[in-house]
Order: sequence, then C-alpha cells, then structure tokens
Amino acid sequence: MTTFAELGVDQDMVDVLAQKGIVDAFPIQEQTIPISLPGQDVIGQAKTGTGKTFGFGIPVVQRLGEDPEPGVKALIVVPTRELATQVYEDMDLLTRGRSTHVVAIYGGKAYEGQIEQLQAGAQIVVGTPGRLIDLANQRLLDLSNATEVVLDEADKMLDLGFLADIEKIFQKVAPQRHTQLFSATMPGPIVALARRFMSNPIHIRASDPDEGLTQANIRHIVYRAHQLDKDEIIGRILQAEGRGKTVIFTRTKRQAQRLVDELTDRGFSVGGVHGDMGQEQRERSMAAFKAGKRDVLVATDVAARGIDVDDVTHVINHTIPDDEKTYLHRAGRTGRAGREGIAVTFVDWGDLHKWALINRALDFGQPEPVETYSTSPHLFSDLDIAEGTKGRIAKAPTKSEAKESSGEGSGRSRRRRRPSDGGEGGRSEETAGKPAEGTHDGTGKEHHDGKPAAARRRRRRRRASGQTAQGA
Repeated sequence: MTTFAELGVDQDMVDVLAQKGIVDAFPIQEQTIPISLPGQDVIGQAKTGTGKTFGFGIPVVQRLGEDPEPGVKALIVVPTRELATQVYEDMDLLTRGRSTHVVAIYGGKAYEGQIEQLQAGAQIVVGTPGRLIDLANQRLLDLSNATEVVLDEADKMLDLGFLADIEKIFQKVAPQRHTQLFSATMPGPIVALARRFMSNPIHIRASDPDEGLTQANIRHIVYRAHQLDKDEIIGRILQAEGRGKTVIFTRTKRQAQRLVDELTDRGFSVGGVHGDMGQEQRERSMAAFKAGKRDVLVATDVAARGIDVDDVTHVINHTIPDDEKTYLHRAGRTGRAGREGIAVTFVDWGDLHKWALINRALDFGQPEPVETYSTSPHLFSDLDIAEGTKGRIAKAPTKSEAKESSGEGSGRSRRRRRPSDGGEGGRSEETAGKPAEGTHDGTGKEHHDGKPAAARRRRRRRRASGQTAQGA
C-alpha cells in the first residue's frame, strides 16, 4: 500500500492521521488524492466502507490551506443525518492543528447552535440538502464563496429524491469551483448530473473489474426463516464465536423498536436507531455503539449510510431489503477497512420473489435459501455457534416478578404500604384528638362531625376485619 506522505499529503496532516494509526491509503484514496489535490474534478466510485471520506476530505482541507479566511469555503453535501455526523467527525479529525473550523448542518437539531457556528466563521460545512437550502433561503448561510464542493453518496441522493435540491445548491455556490462526486454505484441520472455541473471530470473506479458487486471479504449467508423464530435465531447468532459489534436491519421503525425491547429482555446490550426516535436519542445510541457501550445496534435503512464503525463483524437482515442496492449498503457496514465480515439475511416465505431479484442482480448463486430454524444443525456450524446455545442469556422474569415491576399486587399488600398522614386510620393533624367518624366516645353515641355519607362509608372500609361501628 502507498502511504499518505507518498501521495503528497502535507506533513501536519500525515502526523494527525498517524496518531490515529492511519498510515497507508486505501485504493480509492491512492487513486483520487493525487488527481484531486491540484484541482481536477473527480468522480470516485468504490464500494461502501473503502475510505471515500478521506479520499475527498484530504484534498478539501489541504486546498483550503493552513489559515483560511472566515466564511464558508467548502461544502460537503450528504443524504442523511447519520452520514453528516460521520463525515463531520472525519473532517474534524483532518482539520486538527489548523484554524479551519467544521460545522454540521442537518435537521432534527436546533437551528441556534448551527447558526452560531456559521456566524463564528466556520469554513467547511457538512450538511443535508433540506437544512442547507432552508438556511440559505433565510440568508443565514452564504455559499457564494464555496469553491470546494463535494457530493457524497450521490446514488442515495437520487434514491431519496434530492436531485432537484442538489441543482438548487449548485446555483448558490461559486461558479468557478473544484467539484468531487463520490458514490458506490453510478446510475444514469447521476452521470447526467456530473456532466452538467462538473468540468471535465476524471472517473475513477477503485475496484477490480472481475471482482463483482459484493466485497470479497464479506461472507453472505441466506436463510429462509419463519417470522416467529427469527428472534430466537438472532439470539443464538449473537453468541457466535468471535462475534463483535453487530448491526441488525429491519424494514420498519416499529419492527426495530420491538426487536430492541425483545433482545434487551433476552439479556443483550442493544441500542436502536429509527425514525420514531428524536435526533438526540439517535446520536446518543450511535455514540454508545461506536464507543462499545452497546455491541448490538438495531436500525432501519435511514441509518445504513452513517454507521461507519470499523469493527462490525456481523450484519443481520431481519427483513430482506427491497433491492440489491439497499442490500449492498446494509452489508457494507461490516468488512470495513479491510476486515472480514459476515452478512446474514432472513427471507420470509412471502419475500422469495424479492430474493430472486437480488440473487440475480448480485450473482450470488443461491436462488433457493436454505430453510432454517433455531434448532437447525447447519445454523450452528455455519456461524460457529456452540452446540446447546439458547437465544437468551438472561433469565426471563416470572409472572409475579413482572407484576411487581409493573406495580401490580394484592389489595391487602397495597393497603399495608399506604402511608398514614400522622393519625390512626389516615387522619391528619387537623383531626387528631377528635373521635373518628362512626366511632363511640363512651356515651354510646356515634359521631359523624357533619361528614357526608360517602365519607362515612370510606371510613368504614378502613376499619380492621371489615367491622363497622355499633349502630352504623
């Protein structure tokens, strides 16, 4: 492999990368950095997880110089909030030791903090199309001096319907600019966009033409599984030998939250990222997963592009993705940075037609997934699971424990736990020393103190053994 120093990266940035243990460049970086540094427009195409962020980030930071003037000089557009956070972290790493400041602009968070950073003179903006256009229309974001423009994950922009927004953004940036476009796939509309807004771009494809669409370092396992047995199968896969951080994808946010609750009940350390969670919750869950505080993350496809964690060993598709592109981006969460990974996909009986299309498009050679249950011997041998492993590592709560935790119990125990207010029978300090309603003071007469009948009935119910006062 070629080192970053050999690619012409300045020494300060080489030292910053070396402190993180990053010395050698990946193929996409090795091919794009020398061309992009002088200012040549570049289209970079490579599989997900192959280091595209540094491929465009290093030229952007180095071309801005050590001490750029305040104001937005570089714009990096990404399709999702999660990816914006990930790219921001990488750009923040590359700008250490420089006076260059980076700001992340995306929805789901308050405007005030983002506006303050813009007004403070941030030079690099990483953002999603919607929030970028919103702030630009309010004249809170000036892109007219942005001479470095990057479109990251351009194919996802197309899938999410952002192409019209991208055209609006290009109308707001400087007409003379250095433009980079990076994507895992290159559909026709993206090629047309590149021709329209880029100047004689060089198309770099950092992969072997004979390699195929899937990464060679990811092992793909496909099972035809029953919906009611999937949780048990997953519980056993999570106890496989060598299993590290694991990402589980579901089709809907309700499925995601149900699976988080189920796996937590089974004793696993699980976090979630889906649309029913607030942005702050999603960021905390993602941060806990990256830091290792949670080793299982359940997510919908909204998070697939932003999970940039090198040590993910397993990806599990709880529900089959809709097409081969989504499959590639899900599976690409593992096998990153040259590591090996495993992608397990469950196919329901009703989704066999979807799998047939994905199998044909990716040339898997598995037209008929193996029918698999949690007790199937091949499940244990395929994934290196110890014989006898069950899908639960914590004891399930008993019915009585569940009732106690939910506050349920017998009426007698609730009466025993009811605190008194300073007087016998729940009497307050104001009534202390007075005869209680429905009791006798020795004269044989019953005292009611003018209380209504309903109050007297309540007092009677509080008496021991259910006895009422004489004459009641």
